[in-house]
Amino acid sequence: MRLSIGWGAASLLAAALGWAPSHALPGSAADAAPLSAASIPAGARGLAQRILASADHADLPFAIVDKKAALLLVYLGDGSLVGTTPVLLGRTTGDHSVPGVGERTQSGQLRSTDQTTPAGRFTSEPGYNLTGEAIVWIDYASALAIHRLRAGPSRERRAQHLASPRPQDRRMSAGCVVVPVAFYESVVQPVLGRSRGVVYVMAEGGSTADTSTALESHAF
Repeated sequence: MRLSIGWGAASLLAAALGWAPSHALPGSAADAAPLSAASIPAGARGLAQRILASADHADLPFAIVDKKAALLLVYLGDGSLVGTTPVLLGRTTGDHSVPGVGERTQSGQLRSTDQTTPAGRFTSEPGYNLTGEAIVWIDYASALAIHRLRAGPSRERRAQHLASPRPQDRRMSAGCVVVPVAFYESVVQPVLGRSRGVVYVMAEGGSTADTSTALESHAF
């Protein structure tokens, strides 16, 4: 099913599902000052405008990962901004996947150099990991996905980092884009978890000065 609806229908759907323009962990700086469309980082905002102007997303729902700001922005196929959230990203700086990272992820043998969040344009699809958890695959071959903040011994520390207003504090995942549980369930799952989509991961510097060329080359 392709998700592309008009602005009025999008507003009704958002209200029915309890979506908000932004989402943050309770008590965080972002929760006190919600991220509005006007306050989205200029690079991400410009990229979204270019995506829509060129119809690069082919009317599919899409998301932008701004690594510099450590933010995820989720859009409907018609360009309506559904939600934004701080995210955890790869703890290692880099815009490329290291060869063999997918296999090492599955076997639990990741190296520090493997833990990057690669930049680029990806066709996403809903799926499951090895434990049966519903996730959104960004790039299956490199085991790159959008998923919830998971339970575990380090959950509290990761939740604290996720709530930090400093983007550099949110660089602590193994490479995946990690979002708050509530945001995954209310935004990611309904929009990207039911059909194919497109995920644009911006480069470390966050620059999209020549976005037209960037879209053509799929280099962000």
